[in-house]
Amino acid sequence: MAFTVTKTDEEWRQQLSPVQYAVCRQKATERPFTGEYYFKNPDGVYQCVCCEAELFRSTTKFDAGCGWPSFWDPITPDSVVTETDYSHGMERVEVMCGSCGAHLGHVFEDGPEPTGQRYCMNSVALTMAEK
Repeated sequence: MAFTVTKTDEEWRQQLSPVQYAVCRQKATERPFTGEYYFKNPDGVYQCVCCEAELFRSTTKFDAGCGWPSFWDPITPDSVVTETDYSHGMERVEVMCGSCGAHLGHVFEDGPEPTGQRYCMNSVALTMAEK
């Protein structure tokens, strides 16, 4: 997959905090119910912490009760890319930033209408442009 924003591993390490690096570049997961954006919902646009690409509108955020911020639709179909993830002994669909490939979380098919999708994202992978 070719991404428009590319950096060396060392550049990512310098830019990101250790936990952001672990989640976004090494596909770790933050602990549930600990992320900043799980608890608050400012009005605006959620962006990738790595490259500031716009990912989700606050109007698509909902409380899924899963411990991570959840959204029912990305801003555009190209905002995120997905890939089948077979880690942890199960099949899931990984969600990555469409611009830089940062690991954001996973998407599940148990979300609300109109899409039925639950984009379950790590707070540390996001930043917010408040309106």
